[in-house]
Amino acid sequence: MKQIKAIMDTLSADEKREFILFQQKKNRRGDTKNEALFKLVAKGETEDLDVKIYGKSAKNSYHALCKRLQDSLIDFVATKSFSGETSEELDILKLLLAARIFFEHKQYKVAFKTLAQAEKKATALDVYAILTEIYHTKIQYAHLDDSLDLEKLKKACQKNLQHFQQEQELNMIYATIKQKLQQTPKISVATIIENAFSDFTITIDTSLTYKTLFQLLQLTATAAKIQTDYYSNLPYMEQLFALVEAKKEPTQKHLFYYIQILYLMGLAHFRNKNFNKTSILLTEMEAAMMQKNNAYYGRFSEKFIVLKGLNLNYKGNATMAIALLEEHKNKSLDIALSLLMTLFQQKKHTEAYAVFKEMNHSDVWYEKKMGWIWILKKSIIEILLLIELDKLDVVLSRLQRFQKKFNKKLKTMGETKVLNFMKLVAVYYDKPFEVTSEAFYNNVESSFEWIGTTREDVFVMSFYAWLKAKMEERDLYDVTLELVRK
Repeated sequence: MKQIKAIMDTLSADEKREFILFQQKKNRRGDTKNEALFKLVAKGETEDLDVKIYGKSAKNSYHALCKRLQDSLIDFVATKSFSGETSEELDILKLLLAARIFFEHKQYKVAFKTLAQAEKKATALDVYAILTEIYHTKIQYAHLDDSLDLEKLKKACQKNLQHFQQEQELNMIYATIKQKLQQTPKISVATIIENAFSDFTITIDTSLTYKTLFQLLQLTATAAKIQTDYYSNLPYMEQLFALVEAKKEPTQKHLFYYIQILYLMGLAHFRNKNFNKTSILLTEMEAAMMQKNNAYYGRFSEKFIVLKGLNLNYKGNATMAIALLEEHKNKSLDIALSLLMTLFQQKKHTEAYAVFKEMNHSDVWYEKKMGWIWILKKSIIEILLLIELDKLDVVLSRLQRFQKKFNKKLKTMGETKVLNFMKLVAVYYDKPFEVTSEAFYNNVESSFEWIGTTREDVFVMSFYAWLKAKMEERDLYDVTLELVRK
């Protein structure tokens, strides 16, 4: 049942209606029990479902029914994905499948022509795994085409196998690095990556594909996010990005990875408060998104809008940032949360609270969809917003819930800054008139281990700015900009 519920949680309301139609077409014997089970689970019912469906206790029949429904859901998701997917790799797989069907029906001329189309597209995208299947099929039927140069084909196949082997090794390296980062999150990412590569005969240079360089950048960015330390990780990211820029092959061939690389670099510079550099990278990112008739614009627009909106905000263009985020707030939760934070900094607390109230799912739902760090940010902003709106009767329960939910996890990760900040928020909530006192100031100074304005993360400084604005009785946005520009 848990697996059925998990699959159903991935479906939108429209997709659930589509599934019922899909199921009705499959129910050849007029059996509607699987449809009934689906509707009950969709309503949130989980108790005594066998009795509700069969009219009596029927555990064995119920388990068999659950298995059939789960299989149907998987079939539906796969079928829908295959029919609706428009990725270039899937187009190649469709051509390969069509060619094999033509071979089986002895339509050899159209089969070889279709296979040639698949090979051309796969070669252009460096999809070595699919090329392995294409060459396997081509060699299998090579005796049916007198014009085919078998020796040339064998060499191409061998060369592709070498590329495929390297890709497999890189995949193993990637898995090793991810595991090491999970086991030892505080160790230098550069050290972990270099140690992982030393076990193989692959060097980190321009011969690496865009995909591999993207994966390495993504790993470094993930570690920076976990460690809240983009400053120490930026130099290594710059080294990897230099390899991307030094590659001779055209970036248009690898737009999918190149766009993501530009985004990761833009984000790293933003977190390091290099806002002008972020603007340059965002311009390059948007230009890349518009290539191939906007082929990837929709796919990456959410990340682009969030980063552009935040960058505008911290460059001092709050009005433009709010306008951009407001226009697209319904498109993603990240955009909505960024808008909420930006409105909060402008003391537009009522508008910010209206955005917050639209986030009406449970924390469990949001954590599954967005991750626990997103929930952490949302929870902090909620508490600050409730304080500003004088909803003090709710603040205490939210502070207690925050401590219960995040205290242990943050301590385990060594994230004392967040915990210390929330303790000071609790002190301010309890005794707001003491915020301008010397005692409170000393409490703040002793609660944080400052690493300097150059190294400190932009979001960490933003939360501290709220305390500083309270202590100095100044405008929050002015204090925020002052801190991040030092």
